[in-house]
Order: sequence, then C-alpha cells, then structure tokens
Amino acid sequence: MNTRRTALFAATAVVAALATTACSNGGGGSSSTVLSIASTTDAKAAVEEAIAAFEAENPGVEVKATYAETDSLVTTLRTQLSSGTAPDVLTVWPGYGNAMGMRVLQENGYLADLSDEAFAAKIPSGLQGLSQVDGKSWVLPLTVVGIGAIYNEQAVEAAGAEIPTTFDEVLDFCDAATAAGKVAFALGNQAAWVTQLVNYALVPTTVFQKEPDFDAKMAAGDATFVDSGWTTAFDEYMEMNSRGCFTADSLGTSFEATTAQVAAGDALAVVQVTSVLPGIRDQAPAGTTFSMFALPGDDDAEDTWMPAALGFSLGVNAASKNQELARKFIDFMASDKAMASFATTSGSLPALPTDAFEADPALQILVDFQAEGRTYPFMDQFWPNAKVQQEHLDGVQKVFAGTATIDDVLAAMDAAYAEGVK
Repeated sequence: MNTRRTALFAATAVVAALATTACSNGGGGSSSTVLSIASTTDAKAAVEEAIAAFEAENPGVEVKATYAETDSLVTTLRTQLSSGTAPDVLTVWPGYGNAMGMRVLQENGYLADLSDEAFAAKIPSGLQGLSQVDGKSWVLPLTVVGIGAIYNEQAVEAAGAEIPTTFDEVLDFCDAATAAGKVAFALGNQAAWVTQLVNYALVPTTVFQKEPDFDAKMAAGDATFVDSGWTTAFDEYMEMNSRGCFTADSLGTSFEATTAQVAAGDALAVVQVTSVLPGIRDQAPAGTTFSMFALPGDDDAEDTWMPAALGFSLGVNAASKNQELARKFIDFMASDKAMASFATTSGSLPALPTDAFEADPALQILVDFQAEGRTYPFMDQFWPNAKVQQEHLDGVQKVFAGTATIDDVLAAMDAAYAEGVK
C-alpha cells in the first residue's frame, strides 16, 4: 500500500473539512458566539465532553470542532495558518517536534500570548520549558501522557503469556503470543507518527537511564544518535520484528486497525500513547479489561524507564478575530474540574495540579514511574527542529521496507539535528 498517497488523500479531505469550518466562522472565527477548534481524533471524546460543558456554561455559544489523525492535522493546520483560515483554538505540540510544535509556531507569530491568563502562574516548573518562551506562556498544557504497552488482560491470560520485565522476557512474550495464534504487539506503521513509538518506549532505558545528560551533550555537539543507545533501541525494535512480535504487514496496517486488534484480543498489546486507552476500551467486548506495562529495553528490570511528557496542549490563533471567546474557552479548560475531566476521559494525567483528579488504575504504572524518577520526556520535545523527527519517521518506514539501514536513519537524524544548532 502506498502510505504517502493515502496520507495525501487523507490530508486533502481534512483540508476541505477544516476549510469549511473556518469559512463558516469568517476565516478563523469572526462571530463572537461561534468558536472553532481543531483536534486529533484520539482526543475527540475528551474534547467533545469539554465542549458540551463549556456550551452549557455559556448559553448561546457554539463550538465547532473538526478532528483528524495527527499527521493530517499537522499538515492541514500549517496550511491554514499560512492562508489565514485556521481555527480560533489550535492543538499544539511541545517544542520543535513537528510543524505544529509550540516553539515553531511561536517563532512564526502564529500563537497569541497567554501570559496574562490565570493558569500561567500554575504551570509546574517541569513543564514551563515546553509551554513558555522567554518567560511568556503560549499554550495551555492540559495533559501529561506516557508511552507503554497497553494490553488486553484477558488475551494475555488466555495466551499464557507473562508480563515482561526485561527485554529477553519481551521476546518470550512474543513467542507465547505466536504459539497461541495471536500477535504480541499490534503495529500500524502505515501511520507515520506510529513508527516512532517503539523507539520512544525503549530509548529512556537504553539512553537516558544510563546517560541522563544525553540531550545536553547533543546540543553541545558532544554526542550523536548513531553512537549512542539509540542504536541499541533500534536494534531491539528490529529484533522484535524479526522475532514475529508485530503485525505481519505493519506498513500496510493503520492505527485504527491496531486498536481494534487489541480491543478484540487478536493482539495481546500495542505500544502506544496512554491517551488511546479510552478508544480501545470503547471498542472492546463487555468485561474486557486493560492495563499497561513499561516496555523493557534492558535485562535488568530496575533499569527500565518510561517516556512521560506534556501531551495535549491548546493555543489561541494569533490571527483569530475571536480572541475574547477563545481565551474564555482556554480559561475554562484550565479550571480544576475541566482539567481533571479531560485527563480522565483522554487516558492521561492532568498537566496542572488539581485535587479533582483520580488516576485510572490502568495508568498506575506511569504514576509510579514518575514518582520514582524513572521517566524522561518524549525525545522530540528537545530536538532543535522538526526535521529530526521527520527523518526518524521516514527512516523507520524505510528500515521496515528494507530500503535503509539503522545507521542510515540515525546518521540522517544526526545531520538534521546539526542543521538546527548551527
């Protein structure tokens, strides 16, 4: 299957849909009672819930939302920002990770300054570098998310598999699934953003647990991807593939197909962002339960770390004609009740402290790892440009297709990184 052609068709459809929404609001929302917002499909349930609550508190106000998968949404929103037709409220990613990264947007003047909003003073110090520039706040951080192996408890038990705590045990987990006629880890590498997740799950252990200052060394020019634990993680990724751990045709498998496989028990697990858990639950038969484990990248269980980072953030389009209503929505989302509700529904932890939140038991391992200091932010959040991530995404697909080696991909990432620090 031609994944680039599929992505192009999807992006084209999303552009048309979002353009209709923007135009109905006068190009970015000229009506003072109609607010436009664009979000990812995996956050739809949480966003819809928030919209309903906001509209209930503000009679006469209508919020028009459009949703798309991450890759398509990023492409579409950048196109709309350039043409002046973007929604009033934007989904924003941290750092320079992609074209909708906070720092990328801020440098191009696309985000309104939110420093005077009440929530800005509540942003934890650990998230300020991902939501602020030069002491000014540009986004409302809503959630903290992790990446791990979300698994179907009944399917794992039926396969006689044991939850792994070391990398060797991961391979045993895969063998048990194969013997039971199941897939150990559903993998949908047709979607570019999915390709990075296994590496992201492994690298905190193979790189940052052993070398916590690796990012600082990269920035100083004293380290490289190709000569680091990134090679170890990538080797493990491909060893898992050779061992039959993943969906047979991962390049032809969509993200949606993987969540359906885990929900049905055809796959035991999927390495994913915690925010997809609610969607998996919604598809599962009654009585099915899910949990999560950290994907080990080492043969010492005590060395295992997890990725945990700022997830969903909202910004206000600097060109929006609906600034007052957009900011009112942002302030509403920053309230204790809305923050806790959004985190619960989206399978995440709240980014701002609130006593109104009670963690999903399935996410307890993420809570525990955070408390133990065994987490590291998503790798791209500290990269100097979006090109590094793109080389990673494209590179994983090429390695799976047999058209590039691991060293080729990591060398390309090193070259892209060097461009960002010149």
